Amino acid sequence: MSANMNATTPFGSAANARSGALVALVGRLLIALLFIVFGYMKLTSFQGTVNYFAKWGFPMPPATAVVAIVFELGFGALLAIGWKTRWWAWALALYTVIAAAVAHRYWTYESAQVFAQTSFFYKNLSIVGGLLYVAAFGPGTISVDKR
Repeated sequence: MSANMNATTPFGSAANARSGALVALVGRLLIALLFIVFGYMKLTSFQGTVNYFAKWGFPMPPATAVVAIVFELGFGALLAIGWKTRWWAWALALYTVIAAAVAHRYWTYESAQVFAQTSFFYKNLSIVGGLLYVAAFGPGTISVDKR
């Protein structure tokens, strides 16, 4: 053990900084992937998306579907590349809270659906947690924001 309290430790090494940057990138890409995949699915099945939003009682289902596609596909892609990352993380966090509150109100479902909807609700909250981390700490050094 070093008597120098400011000595570099294995926990503060340059190698750890590089691996931390890579982990931040992978985490950001995995969160973004969820939005990109489902945004693409909404885009390629536009009428189904419109019908789904109509079922939930959203006003102007075609316009709501477009907004959902922009958030998921557009903002998801921007989150992935790391441009204005904190903005898109906040926007997607709010979007995900709304999705959970509207579509996954597990307490309103019949008993056969309660477990699945509870799972979806809390998965959405976990996604929000990841997005809040990105919003708080930024995209990491491997991003458009950091170049």
